[in-house]
Amino acid sequence: MELRHLRYFVAVAEERNFTRAAQRLHIAQPPLSRQIQQLEEALGVQLFERNSRPLKLTDTGRFFYSHAVQLLAQTAELESMTRRVGKIERSLSVGFVGSTLYGLLPKIIRRFRQENGAVELSLHEMSTMDQIQALKEGRIDVGFGRIRLEDPSIRRVVLREERMIVALPIGHPLIDAKPVLSLTDLVSETLIIFPKAPRPSYADQVLAAFHDRSLKPEHVYETRELQIALGLVAAGEGISIVPSSVHGLRRSDVLYKDLDDPRLVSPIIMSMRMLDESEDLTRMLELIYRLYTEEQMEFIAPAAP
Repeated sequence: MELRHLRYFVAVAEERNFTRAAQRLHIAQPPLSRQIQQLEEALGVQLFERNSRPLKLTDTGRFFYSHAVQLLAQTAELESMTRRVGKIERSLSVGFVGSTLYGLLPKIIRRFRQENGAVELSLHEMSTMDQIQALKEGRIDVGFGRIRLEDPSIRRVVLREERMIVALPIGHPLIDAKPVLSLTDLVSETLIIFPKAPRPSYADQVLAAFHDRSLKPEHVYETRELQIALGLVAAGEGISIVPSSVHGLRRSDVLYKDLDDPRLVSPIIMSMRMLDESEDLTRMLELIYRLYTEEQMEFIAPAAP
């Protein structure tokens, strides 16, 4: 059994389809099918229920998948960290979702560069889903996102829970209706959500907030990103629920109002490879907690060792 067998198997298990897995791996489908068959023969077990559509893992296949993912992640970590050790200057590649730029992330990056001049930082905007894949492949070393995704090869640290607020166009009747608004007040409005893709995303957090309260927005408009959503709000096309850090993005044509439920939050999550305990990541995490304290921002304290 070779590493390529593990990569092929994981791709088929995650895509649940040989054709899509072959496209993801950039190989033809027949060789992929043969490789999976050879893997099963080598192990002496059946990993997939062949007659199911979409493709399903057997119990043995699920066991093998969980360990295969971890082995591939460890391999990516080994490659990444070996390259890092071999460089005179250390490097740290950071993935982030766009909405985190309106919070403390820019200050975190600036301060980290000031305090760790030997570390070359590179920034990459990408969705939380893309961050997870990039971490597994060793393309980034740390990600900042908002979606709670469980993955055996990824370590997540929930840094803080950010309150959601409502963005309204200037002159909207709800601005003066009451001091704070509820989701019930918003169901008849056109709700502008973002990002449109990939999913799951922050958009699903907003929709889930309505669903959890047995509410359903009458009109939903999906757009690509936060800036476009706020532009549409300013144009009077609807309202949007955004993270409270967007307060820092001041616009003369949009007004923000608080929501009445403290449980309406969106997390800020720092994600790393499970086995990556590099000093640079430790310093970054310590810096984040230090900055939260300096800024007197609420955050989730790290668990005691």
